[in-house]
Amino acid sequence: MATRLTTRYSDALQYAIDAHGDQKRKASDVTYLTHLLAVSSLVLEFGGNEDEAIAALLHDVVEDCGTVHAAQVRARFGDAVADIVLACTDASQEERANAHTPAERRAQWQRHKQAYVEAIAHKAPPALLVSCCDKLHNAWSIVLHADAGLGRNVFDRFTASADETLWYYRALSERFLTQRTPPAQEFSRVVRRMHEMADAQAAAS
Repeated sequence: MATRLTTRYSDALQYAIDAHGDQKRKASDVTYLTHLLAVSSLVLEFGGNEDEAIAALLHDVVEDCGTVHAAQVRARFGDAVADIVLACTDASQEERANAHTPAERRAQWQRHKQAYVEAIAHKAPPALLVSCCDKLHNAWSIVLHADAGLGRNVFDRFTASADETLWYYRALSERFLTQRTPPAQEFSRVVRRMHEMADAQAAAS
């Protein structure tokens, strides 16, 4: 049976619009809202319920907009949504702001991503679904821009190096497959394409 969306979903969409404001996707003029809508759509396509679809809209609000949103999301949308949002947050906006230099940001990235990978084994199925859909859309975007002409240079927009980013997505894929998360097979396919693209570009350079 298809998930029925109520006014809670439209309220969450407006919350996401207000919270993220004019934020853009990395190294682009594309509104960040496109990512949130894509992740929420993927959650629904893979059988998610309304709470999971709402959490997908809000999954980056603590990470990108601050810890104040944790309590606000819990109060407005309930414990189930708030718990998923927090499980999908590898660092709050405030934590990320503590890294001031490129070296500090790189070290922080390594710590947080390693912890995120390790935490997958302990996430509840709703958080696994939203997390995997989030990473699936990110991976798809990397491949899309690489195939559109950026090649391996697509990794230049990230804090980490190309090799570190590739490690992160490979590690995520392995963990999601182990947990049998519904989108895991598709995520694995896209991650394989990402590695093939990177390997081909490296060999040609």
